[in-house]
Amino acid sequence: MGGFLVWYSLKDINTNEFIGYFKNANYWWISLGLFFGVLSHLSRAYRWKFMLEPLGFKPKFANSAMAVLIAYLVNLTIPRAGEASRAAVMANYENIPFEKGFGTIVAERMADLIMMLSIIAITLFVQFDFIWQLLTKNFNPLKIGFILLSLFIGFLFFTRYIKKATSGIGLKIKTFISGLLEGVTSIFKMKNKWAFIFHTVFIWVMYICMFWATIPAIDGLQVPFGAILIGFIAGGFAIAATNGGIGLYPVAVTGAFLLFNVAEDPSKAFGWVMWTAQTAMIIIFGGLAFLFLPIYNKNK
Repeated sequence: MGGFLVWYSLKDINTNEFIGYFKNANYWWISLGLFFGVLSHLSRAYRWKFMLEPLGFKPKFANSAMAVLIAYLVNLTIPRAGEASRAAVMANYENIPFEKGFGTIVAERMADLIMMLSIIAITLFVQFDFIWQLLTKNFNPLKIGFILLSLFIGFLFFTRYIKKATSGIGLKIKTFISGLLEGVTSIFKMKNKWAFIFHTVFIWVMYICMFWATIPAIDGLQVPFGAILIGFIAGGFAIAATNGGIGLYPVAVTGAFLLFNVAEDPSKAFGWVMWTAQTAMIIIFGGLAFLFLPIYNKNK
């Protein structure tokens, strides 16, 4: 799928001209964008401690940061597996039960979803028709109905069997779900709610700044603020839909920019430069974290 999307994105581009965009790109602006990206990852790692403290855990910031970076790296290969790997890292090096750590990550994603929806709400004032089309394409009503039905059946199964289990596999599932729920509800028990909210907003502001700062890197690319917001949202959906947005990210961002009559070739070049920079950052820092994590924790 990723290979097809890469081909689709590049099939109409003049190769020499496309390579020229990369050669002539202003890497100072790209570096600034990556700096904002690193800040967002560090803020995410620091924010995590506010959710773990109500559960009685105070992990080292270095371990939390490396777990976050490894999670992004894993997500490039297996979608959404990064969250599980992040919880597994902390279970191994900080003795945080997997189900509790994973529960706090689920709660984090809920907070991030609220931020994404807030950005979409703001952008609705800019281009309502495009956002509506984007949402209807990515959220099929039949799929939503199937998910709700599955959750309802799971709830009935839990209340009738798992909740009453006192031994065997039922008790193990009951213990896992209880730990998961404890992790999720930690967001309501934390003492530093305002610090958590600040970091949540900061993370997403850094995401937008990373996107915005990379635009001047492409010579001749002029993008209005509304297009920046829509392009950011479209890119976010692309990353969620595929492994790190491979192939789809440039297509989605280009489609958003074209709504504002931004030139197509520079838009595609920007999409590829932006995606390449993000991916390279994740591979380099995630790889270093993967290698350095056992060294940092050699005494364990």
